[in-house]
Amino acid sequence: MAVLVGLGQGAEELSLLEKSLGLKKGNKYSSQGDQKIPVLQTNNGPSLTGLTTIAMHLVKQAKQDQLLGTTAEEKAVVHQWLEYRVTQVDKQSSKEETRIILKDLNSYLEDKVYVTGNNFTLADILMYYGLHHIIADLTVQEKEKYLNLSRWFNHIQHYPGIRQHLSSIVFIKNRLYNAH
Repeated sequence: MAVLVGLGQGAEELSLLEKSLGLKKGNKYSSQGDQKIPVLQTNNGPSLTGLTTIAMHLVKQAKQDQLLGTTAEEKAVVHQWLEYRVTQVDKQSSKEETRIILKDLNSYLEDKVYVTGNNFTLADILMYYGLHHIIADLTVQEKEKYLNLSRWFNHIQHYPGIRQHLSSIVFIKNRLYNAH
């Protein structure tokens, strides 16, 4: 398990990722700056800085390179969504910005099983972790409004080893029917 020093959200997510990848090395994380950018102190070499940089390092350390994409195009799409996660999802500061992100993701996921298309990747994992607190705060009606995003999110939260201690988000509204 990772040692978390000056815990920021990114460090917690990296700890979850580390566990989901089956890594047991006990990496030591800290954070820097007001935005609590995660830092990994490596035993042999320089420290690594940034959520996506460290996450990609952990995937390679776990020898699960398929999570970074299997084709050149898929690798580029994974990088694109990791960048989107850090530059858009993590930077949203108003309800309006959040609404736009959710609307855009909902449209994008209309014909996709996973963020990159048909394969589960690191982009799905980090987008799930980044969106968890946002989706958790949505009402049932709001979740129904973002049907494609809700479908994707529910699928990822049930992917083995991903959710861990995070709360399970409920998407199905119970309806009572009168029997005639």
